[in-house]
Amino acid sequence: MCTIVLSFSPGSAWPLLFGANRDERLDRLWDAPGRHWPDRPAVVGGRDRLAGGSWLALNDSGVVAGVMNRVGSLGPAPGKRSRGELPLLALEHATAAEAARAIGNLDAGAWRSFNMVVADRNDAYFISGLGYATPEVRALEPGTHMAATTEPDDMSIPRIGRHLPRFREAGRPVPPDWTSWTRLMSDRSLPAGSELNIPPRAGFGTCSSSLIGLPADPAGAPSWYFAAGAPDRVGYAAVDLPAA
Repeated sequence: MCTIVLSFSPGSAWPLLFGANRDERLDRLWDAPGRHWPDRPAVVGGRDRLAGGSWLALNDSGVVAGVMNRVGSLGPAPGKRSRGELPLLALEHATAAEAARAIGNLDAGAWRSFNMVVADRNDAYFISGLGYATPEVRALEPGTHMAATTEPDDMSIPRIGRHLPRFREAGRPVPPDWTSWTRLMSDRSLPAGSELNIPPRAGFGTCSSSLIGLPADPAGAPSWYFAAGAPDRVGYAAVDLPAA
């Protein structure tokens, strides 16, 4: 179960702020964000070594795409494609609107069920693939949203019910100062099941965390801070975003 937090404020100095904690088996190997795909030189993202895809990536046009499993669909399944392909497919496009349209035209039955968030400076979308037909695409209104294994802003999910009000009360960070969000993304305090930063349990837990900001000026540099492990243990460091 991963979690995405998004603050979308068109017209502000930083219209898109995007946080993601990746929760996974701790023995599943991965690479920190980089330009890992020679056939996709405009994409920077974390790479899953097992299947070769990404859970979160950004392209040079300023589109961010993150994927999560839906409830009851953790892990791979025979005959299904890796959900890590989906951010890479989305980032073949120069705008979030184009990316969402493309994902919405796929055969959702080719993958186990998934949730995605695709966003840029101008638009933000939540996409759910239910394992049949085509994925459902909905636009997200300006504001702060959270998503995990069900629908966005589902307050019945303990971590969302607990933490979404805290993100809304914290105010929007101004990169590179992410302090108001790093405290929340790193929170592993009880009660169990409501932690945003999941401690290791039976070989599973939060294995990395990302904070991505896109400035209003397309010529401006994005801000990406990454924790290469549980964020309360390893802290965050700026990602070098080398030219393609």
